[in-house]
Amino acid sequence: MSEKTEPVDEFFHRTVAGWSAHPATGSELADDLLALFDAQAGSRHLDLQARQLGKQGKGFYSIGSSGHESNAAVAAALRPTDPALLHYRSGGFYVRRGHQVPGQQPLRDVLLGVVASADEPISAGRHKVFGNAELAVIPQTSTIASHLPRAVGLAFSLGRAAKLGVTSAWPDDSVVVCSFGDASANHSTTTGAINSALHCAFQGLAMPLLLVCEDNGIGISVRTPKGWIESTYGNRTGLRYFTADGSDPVQCLSVAREAADWVRRHRAPAFLHLRTVRLMGHAGSDVESGYRSRTEITTDYQRDPLLGTAKSLVDNGILSPDEVLARYEAKRAEVTRIAEEALGRRKLSSAAEVMASICQNRPDVVERRAREVPPQRQEHFGAQLPEDEGPLTVAQAINRSLAEELGRDPGVIAFGEDVSRKGGVYGVTRGLRKKFGATKVFDTLLDEQSILGTALGAGLAGLVPIPEIQYLAYVHNAADQLRGEASTLSFFSDGQYRNPMVVRIAGYGYQKGFGGHFHNDNSIAALRDMPGVVLASPSRPDDAAAMLRTCVAAAREDGRVCVFLEPIALYHTRDLHEPGDAEWLAPYPAPGEHHVPIGRARQYGDGSDLTLATFGNGVPMSLRTAKRLRERGIHARVLDLRWLSPLPVDDLLTAAEATGRVLVVDETRRTGGVSESVVTALIDGGFTGPIARVTSEDSFIPLGAAAYHVLLDEETIETAALKLANG
Repeated sequence: MSEKTEPVDEFFHRTVAGWSAHPATGSELADDLLALFDAQAGSRHLDLQARQLGKQGKGFYSIGSSGHESNAAVAAALRPTDPALLHYRSGGFYVRRGHQVPGQQPLRDVLLGVVASADEPISAGRHKVFGNAELAVIPQTSTIASHLPRAVGLAFSLGRAAKLGVTSAWPDDSVVVCSFGDASANHSTTTGAINSALHCAFQGLAMPLLLVCEDNGIGISVRTPKGWIESTYGNRTGLRYFTADGSDPVQCLSVAREAADWVRRHRAPAFLHLRTVRLMGHAGSDVESGYRSRTEITTDYQRDPLLGTAKSLVDNGILSPDEVLARYEAKRAEVTRIAEEALGRRKLSSAAEVMASICQNRPDVVERRAREVPPQRQEHFGAQLPEDEGPLTVAQAINRSLAEELGRDPGVIAFGEDVSRKGGVYGVTRGLRKKFGATKVFDTLLDEQSILGTALGAGLAGLVPIPEIQYLAYVHNAADQLRGEASTLSFFSDGQYRNPMVVRIAGYGYQKGFGGHFHNDNSIAALRDMPGVVLASPSRPDDAAAMLRTCVAAAREDGRVCVFLEPIALYHTRDLHEPGDAEWLAPYPAPGEHHVPIGRARQYGDGSDLTLATFGNGVPMSLRTAKRLRERGIHARVLDLRWLSPLPVDDLLTAAEATGRVLVVDETRRTGGVSESVVTALIDGGFTGPIARVTSEDSFIPLGAAAYHVLLDEETIETAALKLANG
């Protein structure tokens, strides 16, 4: 049995021991209070045990829930099928929910996470998170407030899935609960997410979201002004406000039930302000005395929620003080025993095992779905797709491919700013709302975090979202929704949860007539280093249609997160070499040919002197350069990489070996650009021939003609090609 090593633990013992027993009152809350105490005591001893394991070098995460255990009352107020996205101090909630489902072992779950055991049921030891698919607890990492947009998206998508007849993992009348701290309440992600929830509710859209702010008055060492949370959210139009004192278990149980029932009944958002304390500091490594006085720290012991529940048990004659302490110590012994057993459980044993859950990758399954002949000649949701439209532009091909996906799969939805009524800034989604209706194609508010959060929630609800980010520069406002949320969920849930989505982004430079950095961004470095995320970059119309089809198939079948980069300058391009030649148009892929395997390149020509490896706008520039080189007796082949993650390394090496020389034509920046990884792949693959690269400058893109001082041009490509070929 572990010893009482923390002052708060000693204080609990000393205080309870000083109480007198009371006669039984026949309280109707006896069972609820006993269950609440057991969950709170379990959570407290998990914290104490985690600290001891950390000191011994056997535990790896000690941010605890002590002082926040009143959140167990929130779990008691909800159903175990209500999806929960939990703050990292919601241990009491997790333990209480675990006790609601027979056969679950929440104490063991948490301790296996603390010791990073591969037998832990949600992340398999990859991180200590509160999560369990059988408890409808979706694991969240420690990124501040990043889970709120997903919670909003899930609450929104429950109703959307029901309207579309799509089977969801959650009952139709579910309440989505999302907990966070008072410091997190000030994060821009939180304010944006809550605004998005209210924006939906204002329009009469279902938003069954219970926001639980666990307010302990401090964020690490920075104090939250007293009254700030209530002042900010207590009178927010459209947001029902509830508040409870965490040290009063009866009040917590009553208010939590009232709040949960209100959300379930009204299908509208509510804010539960749970006033808590933080005991034992921020984390095991935190020296709380460095920024809080001893009096301030010890005064909070009086508001310990565990002590409050114990007092209710004693005052109502449900337990005597001795029985409370015996129950408390029995829970300590149980946690100690489980911890000892957890230490003997297996750990992740190899890089392959660690990485196994990053993403599912079944190319045969994806290809089979992508090649299915869509019912394009039949009406779906009021849409009649034409048999033959003739050669198409990139924009037209994407539009046609989107229409097929929306028509063939009830779960596919497309949304974003200006996507619906306007049809997109460049007309790429024009006509889709009219064909498929506002349930499947809809406009969002102007907030990239909310757009991606909607996609994150929609995927959990059984849908396949295709959100649009209007410009590449704007995705950086919300990159953490991809980096911290979308790309990690499968990894931290051992593949039990996933984020199917295809994020369409208009990007790259060379857009004439409407320029400047924010509409001609050529920086994609932030998108290229997220494990498991597919980064597609089509250039040709036929590739754009087929690659989009492949991405949707990968999202639907393997739960993949796909980013689909669309070159703005090529959207409406018709010609390649000469005005009127129409050589950049292409017919829509024939039925059964709607597939470009992820990680496979496209080659133009079979020149034996030089390989031009490129992508995006670099493809037509390289093709024109290759034509001029041929007139000078140099025969080059052009390799369109098409996929920037994963790179088509095998095709790249094959093309490189065929010519012995490679020029990487990269329209992105020299530092952090795509060419760095292409050159590295060639060297790592054993290619020993000459390699050179041409790129855009390390600069933001200015307005007008000045843009062409910093963007890669064909003269630079040709000069480098001649030097390499003749070297």
